[in-house]
Parts: sequence; C-alpha cells; structure tokens
Amino acid sequence: MSANEDQEMELEALRSIYEGDESFRELSPVSFQYRIGESGDPKAFLIEVSWTETYPQTPPIISMNAFFNNTISSAIKESILAKLQEAVEANLGTAMTYTLFEYAKDNKEQFMENHHPVSSATSISNILSVETANVAPSSKKKEKKEQLTKAQKRKLADKTDHKGELPRGWNWVDVVKVHNT
Repeated sequence: MSANEDQEMELEALRSIYEGDESFRELSPVSFQYRIGESGDPKAFLIEVSWTETYPQTPPIISMNAFFNNTISSAIKESILAKLQEAVEANLGTAMTYTLFEYAKDNKEQFMENHHPVSSATSISNILSVETANVAPSSKKKEKKEQLTKAQKRKLADKTDHKGELPRGWNWVDVVKVHNT
C-alpha cells in the first residue's frame, strides 16, 4: 500500500474511534490534537500530531506548542516529547497516531510527576514586558495630528486671522451695564 492509502485508512479509523470524544480534535486530514486529562486538571496537556507526506514510513511531527500547554515547563514538554519519539521509533512503518495518544494517556502520571504549574500570570507578564519593550522605540515616531472635518477647519479659520493667530481680546468678557430708567 502507498503512504496515502495508509493515511486514508488511519484517518477513517481515528474518526470512528474518537467520534464524540471531546478530547480529540482533527485540525486537518493530516493534523490532530488530543488532550490528555480533563480540561480542569492542572496536569492535563495537549499533543499535536501532524503527518508528513511519507508517513507512516517516516515519523510524524509531534508538537506541544499549543496555548493549552502554557503552564507546563519546557523541560517537562521536552521529556514528554522524547518519550513519544521513542514510541514513534518503535512503531515506524505502522499507523501510530492512536498508539501515541493512548501511550500518552497511559503514562500521563509518569510524564507529569515533576510538573509544577507555571503561573500563567508570570508568563503573561513576561509576554507583556517583551511587547512593551518592542513598543517603546516606535512611540518616538511623529505623533499623528488630529484630523479635522471641513466644518471644523472653517470654524477655526473664522476665529483666527487666517495665519493661525487669534485676534487680540478673543477671550475677553464684555461687561454690559444695564440702566434702569
């Protein structure tokens, strides 16, 4: 069988196995995500598996870069990916996406035993400080002038002497005496 036929068969199998499973997500016909653990579980993580054109003869691309994993330290992610790579090498040449997801589910506790959730507040503040640093130099650019409508420009011109100068006494108050006779 060709790689494409193997992929089509595996795709059908994955769709039937994970039908109704909210942890499974098909991003495209060659890219899948699976959440290991419940969504409220601090030790839950998301694995993304993408097939190459020659998969299953060549290894799939496994990633943990999803935003869902932002509380997991990079050391834990690397250790999980290394263990999944071992499983990939053991199953090379066969349909392995289901096997990888099940392997991760079975070993979740072992994978996450040293996991201490990274505070999302610190990672957000780091992102913000990096963005703020990038914004600072650009704020030295010329500030945009306020855009005025034609009516506003006309009104402004009528108040000035057409050189932009206001006439002397423009803000003086008239004092009027009222006489009773």
